[in-house]
Amino acid sequence: MTALSSMKAAVPQDDSIIKLAVLAVGGQGGGVLADWITDVAERNGYLAQSTSVAGVAQRTGATIYYVEMCRDAGRRPVFALSPAQGDVDILIAAELMEAGRAIMRGFVTPDRTTLIASSHRIAAVSEKIEPGDGRASSEKVRATAGNASKRFIAFDMEKVAADAGSMISASLFGALAGSGALPFPRESYEETISTSGRGVKASLAAFAGGYEGARGHARDVGVKAEPGDTVPASRSVKGPDRLMKEWQALRARVEAYPEAVRDMAGRGLQKVVDYQDIAYGREYLDRLDKAVALDSAAHEYALSIAAAKHLANAMCYDDMIRVSDLKTRSTRDARVRREVEVKDGTILQVTEYFHPRIEEFCGTMPAGLGHYIESRPKLAAFLDRRINRGRRIRTDSFSGFAALWFIGGLRRWRRGLLRHKVEMEHLERWYRLALDHVSADYALAVEILNCRRLIKGYSDTHVRAQSKFDRVLSGLDLVRGRDDAADWIRRLREAALKDEKGTMLDGALKTVAALD
Repeated sequence: MTALSSMKAAVPQDDSIIKLAVLAVGGQGGGVLADWITDVAERNGYLAQSTSVAGVAQRTGATIYYVEMCRDAGRRPVFALSPAQGDVDILIAAELMEAGRAIMRGFVTPDRTTLIASSHRIAAVSEKIEPGDGRASSEKVRATAGNASKRFIAFDMEKVAADAGSMISASLFGALAGSGALPFPRESYEETISTSGRGVKASLAAFAGGYEGARGHARDVGVKAEPGDTVPASRSVKGPDRLMKEWQALRARVEAYPEAVRDMAGRGLQKVVDYQDIAYGREYLDRLDKAVALDSAAHEYALSIAAAKHLANAMCYDDMIRVSDLKTRSTRDARVRREVEVKDGTILQVTEYFHPRIEEFCGTMPAGLGHYIESRPKLAAFLDRRINRGRRIRTDSFSGFAALWFIGGLRRWRRGLLRHKVEMEHLERWYRLALDHVSADYALAVEILNCRRLIKGYSDTHVRAQSKFDRVLSGLDLVRGRDDAADWIRRLREAALKDEKGTMLDGALKTVAALD
């Protein structure tokens, strides 16, 4: 049975109470959505009641909005105040993982519940704090949702709302209408929005997008693979004719690589050129050529793909210049305005927080001068006492923006600065170590490249990450020559990524040391 042909079956045919729950985090308009649902029910001669159980805080805890409704039969029904397990007809989740949590709590059942969820993701706190890739599997949630619900309707309703200049509550409302789960005509939903009084035009546009999405994509999860950590190769590149010719020459080099390598190499190239300049992109491809020359189709070019990814990340290290550059880009200003929903003509005040240490200060100096200061502990400590304190910079002011813009502009001299010298020396040691192992143990060479995942972040975070990197590779001498050497380095890396304190890594290193 198709989703559209099953719509009538989804609509209650008697005078029983319809039970609907909405799960939304702060800022998504869950309360507005619940009010709209109550209003549309009353417009159609139903009695309705709306309640809510608040989450912990904005963007960290979901609020459950609960609506019960039934036809007005002349006597007041007794409505419940909160949803019960196995007793929800319609569940609306404003984000994919909220749908997963609703399933875990027993609010979604395969013989009863219509599950409507936006397929976009908001990373949970537990996902953000893990040193590695802490993201939960969206694919598992989508597969489970399809099996756990009677009908599953999911697509990116956040994008629908953003494209219309509205809130996700409007596109969720449209998806509810389009699902046919409630026995109300589309016009009554639109009347509810029209009488709400604020942002009506944008809300109606988002509603229409949600409505059509639900009609056309019922039971279609609608989300591709999750984005990686490199710049998409499809992003358009613009610039002066001279630079565009050089860029096209670099792209031609990428196209000459084996097909399996091209996508990651193209992403890496775009990332490093965006980070520095065309010449930096040329350096990236020169390094990558060394891995490609040692690789073959027999190994599915795993070495080259790993090199393409991790070389780009290593060359695009976070420093004061990079952070300042990103914070003063027009694209960031547009994103912030969109996320906080700033209307045209409204003044947005943005305060950036910086806490530079003496290491960051010396890193932005010419290599000789920076090394001179760092090699003199008393001088370094004297300067650190005057530098190492929090600073709040208003980038909506001329002076604040100009200060960060100036620091970001130092990237043209980056190659001569101390931080760049240190990072490139570290990169070359790591890359040479990996390539030297290709002939003896191809899989081990790939795992050494993948260890670069451990290094990320800025300031103290970068120091802790590099310490873990060094500790993982300290196990190399203990496993080199073993048939399972690559597997052991992978285990050490995964242990390092699992907890911030490094307790699991300590245990794994002890296990490696005890090997025969």
